[in-house]
Amino acid sequence: MSHFEKVKNYILEMGFTLDVENQEEELVMISDEERGIKNLVIDCEDPILILEQVILSMENGPAEAYKKLMQFNRTLVHGAFALTDDGKTVIWRDTLQLENLDHNELEGSIDALSLAMAEYVDDLIALSK
Repeated sequence: MSHFEKVKNYILEMGFTLDVENQEEELVMISDEERGIKNLVIDCEDPILILEQVILSMENGPAEAYKKLMQFNRTLVHGAFALTDDGKTVIWRDTLQLENLDHNELEGSIDALSLAMAEYVDDLIALSK
């Protein structure tokens, strides 16, 4: 079984449906808005699995906003808030090794995103303004 098939099976076992599946690119997108997950991209880029979700747009934010994001990162169980290459969008991103990936590890990463969104939703909304 390929890494992509294994990841897909884990996601389906967790009860998610695949909003998007691109077998050629070996990526899927899932959502569960009750858990703060919206368009989470899960991409097999051997040897790693990349999980990435757009959080908010933040063009030319004040330095204090970026400092807050860095402080939020200190408490995250998995992953981190980061900026896209153009510096205009805050994303949550995590990477896992594909070779030894198991169901619990992937579920823990997705749960960490859900927890981060629950914990920081008000702060993130404030930063977006």
